[in-house]
Amino acid sequence: MFKKPMTLKQKNAWFGVLFASPLMFGMILLFILPLIQSFRYSLSSLDMVEGGFEVTYEGFENYTSLFTSNPDFPRTLAESIGNMVVNVPLILIFSLFAAVLLNQKFIGRPFARAIFFLPVILASSAIANLDISSFVGGGAIPAGNGGEGGSNALQSFELSKMMIESGLSPVIVNYITGAVDRIYEIISSSGVQILIFLAGLQSISPSLYEASKIEGATGYESFWKITFPMVTPLILTNMVYSITDTFSSNQINLLISETAFKVFDFGLSAAMSWVFFLCVGLILAVSVGLISRKVFYYD
Repeated sequence: MFKKPMTLKQKNAWFGVLFASPLMFGMILLFILPLIQSFRYSLSSLDMVEGGFEVTYEGFENYTSLFTSNPDFPRTLAESIGNMVVNVPLILIFSLFAAVLLNQKFIGRPFARAIFFLPVILASSAIANLDISSFVGGGAIPAGNGGEGGSNALQSFELSKMMIESGLSPVIVNYITGAVDRIYEIISSSGVQILIFLAGLQSISPSLYEASKIEGATGYESFWKITFPMVTPLILTNMVYSITDTFSSNQINLLISETAFKVFDFGLSAAMSWVFFLCVGLILAVSVGLISRKVFYYD
């Protein structure tokens, strides 16, 4: 009895499984199993003994102590979420603005694109660990010595005072001054997003702009009626990437690492990791759920 040959669709499906199998095995060995082990450690206390360590089950005591007897973790977690709320919209706005400019035809365009992507290439540990406050207000040079840091802080104060006196809300003033203080961080974190937006802008059919120009649409109208709707899927992509990138390098990761490898409290460190992981997952789920409703997909 002869076996029925596979159809082309079945062959393609098996080729797909074969192609994805290294990733699936890697996920199981390098992610799923350590994830389960980490959750087990978060419910236990680890004591160093001869030849290794001993795991003692303690329930949710580590999670309780995070918010009752550990003053650093709730404060650091709140600061990380606050920085994400401030930085991600600024990164998305700046990267889209920069991509639109870099998509125009002008002399030296490849050089300008390389400059905007340069911070991503040069993101070494030495550059990443620079004290940004030494560049903008509140730097290492005290104001009393006439240093540049004190001068920047004074100018920032004068700018805030002027905007408040003009009638702007203090919330808006604080957001604007915070954006100015974060300008180096925003630019250095926007390279990948600019590249993604630039690829999306170049994929928009020129015929759409030609038709709108024939109909008498201005550049402003073309942006909001053609460009912006066409890049909304990339806004969602860049938002997810920016949130993940913001949380991947902040003070809470340093706190988790120090708790594990300096204090040697591995159970508490695992509990911190899980709380942080759940917070990031919740923020991503809410953000994607809200933004995906407004995404426009062009067929």
